[in-house]
Amino acid sequence: MDTIWPEALPTQSGPKYKAVANTIRQAIDAGTLAVGAKLPPVRDLAFRLGITPGTVARAYTILTDEGLLSAEVGRGTFVAPPKSPLLDDVWSRQLHLLEQADPDHVSLFSPRLADVGQVALMRECLSKVAQADAALFLNYPTRDSYLPLRHVVADWLSTLPLGPLTPEDVVLTHGGQNALCVTFQTILKSPKPTIAVEELSYAGFRRAAELMRAEVVAVEMDGHGVLPDALEAAARQHRVQAVCVSPEVQNPTASHMPLSRRKQIVDVARRHDIQIVEDDCYRIGETRAPSFRALAPERGWHIASISKTLTPALRVGFAVAPEGRGPDLRRAAEYGFFGLAQPLAELIRLMLSDPRTPDLVTKVRRRMSDYIRVTVNALGRFDLVWDAEIPFVWLKLPSGWRAAAFTRAAEKAGVQIRSADEFALRDGRAPNAVRIAMNGHVPLDTFEAAMLRLRALLDNPPEQISV
Repeated sequence: MDTIWPEALPTQSGPKYKAVANTIRQAIDAGTLAVGAKLPPVRDLAFRLGITPGTVARAYTILTDEGLLSAEVGRGTFVAPPKSPLLDDVWSRQLHLLEQADPDHVSLFSPRLADVGQVALMRECLSKVAQADAALFLNYPTRDSYLPLRHVVADWLSTLPLGPLTPEDVVLTHGGQNALCVTFQTILKSPKPTIAVEELSYAGFRRAAELMRAEVVAVEMDGHGVLPDALEAAARQHRVQAVCVSPEVQNPTASHMPLSRRKQIVDVARRHDIQIVEDDCYRIGETRAPSFRALAPERGWHIASISKTLTPALRVGFAVAPEGRGPDLRRAAEYGFFGLAQPLAELIRLMLSDPRTPDLVTKVRRRMSDYIRVTVNALGRFDLVWDAEIPFVWLKLPSGWRAAAFTRAAEKAGVQIRSADEFALRDGRAPNAVRIAMNGHVPLDTFEAAMLRLRALLDNPPEQISV
C-alpha cells in the first residue's frame, strides 16, 4: 500500500471515500495490488492518510460489494480473486454444509421456509407428472400448452387486489427475479434507460437493471416508502422510465406503504409516464391496500412467486402485465427463454390446484411467525421493526455498534445477517441497521440460541466503535 500513496490521499473533487476506493481500484487494475494482497487495517490506513476510519471503512465496503476485496473475520481485508459466476452457488452449498457440520451456525441471510407438508405434496405431484404422457417430456412447449397453468395461476392470484385479471395477463417465469428481468425487457426503451428505486431496496432491482444496461437512481424514502416529491424530482432530472417498489413488504425495512402514498406515486407516474413495477415476493400474509396494478391499470406491473409461501426450490414466479400489455410481456418471455419446462409447468399446475395447498400456505405463514415471535422476545427491547407475517426483521443498531462491525461480530458468533449497506446503491446512504431473516430450516431452539447470541452482542458493544 505504501507504493499507492507515497505521501497522502490524492487530491480530487468529490467525497474522500470515493478517492480511497478509486485509488485502490486503480492499483488492482494496474497489478500494483495483486490477488491475495492484504490491505492495512481501517484505522492504520485512516491515520496514514489523515482521514476518519469511517471514510476508509466505506471505501472498503464499496470495493467488497463490487467483488474486488474480500473481508475475512479475524484475518483482515484482501484483494479478491476474479469473480466466477459459480461462486454464489458454491458459497450457498458451503453454507448448507457448514450448518450441517456445526448446528450452532445459523444463516439468516435470506428467509428459509419450514417444511409443513409441502415437500410431501411436491413428491406426490412429481409422481403424477412422471406418469404423464410421453409428449410432455419430448415436445417443445407451445403457447397453448401453458394455458391450463395460466388459468390456475390467475385463479391463485384472484384473491389479490390486482384489478381485472385474465390468464392472458400472466406470464410464467423462473422465479421472481426472472419475472423482474422479463418485465424490464418489456417496458424499457432507448439505449440508456433509467430506473428509480428506493434508497434502500432489494438488490435484485439493481442487478436486473444492470443486465439491461440501465442507469439506476436512488430516490429518498421515509417510513412509508418512496417520497412522491423525490420521485418527481428524479423523473425531471433523469427521465425515469420505471420505478420499482415493494409497497406491501418493503425490503429490507419491513415497512408498509399506505393507500394515500400509493395514490400520490400513481399521480407522479402518470404525469411523467413512468411504469410502476411492484415486487410482491416477500408478502406471506394478506394484502392491506390495492396494488399499483389496480390503482394504475395502464402502467402497473406485478411480480409474485411461490418462493416465500411454498418453496423457492422450484424457481417459479409470475409476472402480471397491465391491462392490454399481456402480449408484449409474453413476447419478451418467449423470445428470452421460450417458457417453463413442460414437466415443471405441470407440476406447478397440480400443486396450485390441489385443495390442500391453501392450508399449507397458512401453515407456512404460522410457522414463520413462530420464528418472528422468538426474535421479538429476544430483541424486542431494541429498535426493531417487525411484523408477524413478514419473514425478516429490521434492526436499528444501538449506540456503540456500526453495521459492518456488528455483522462481522455476529458471523464470528455463528450468525450470518445482512448489513444495511447491501441494500443501498454503491454511493448511496445506508443507515446503521441490519436485516435478520427467519430460518425455518433450523429447530426453533437453535434459532432462539442464535437470537440470544445477537442480544449478547447488542448488550456489549466494543469499548471503541469499530468500523
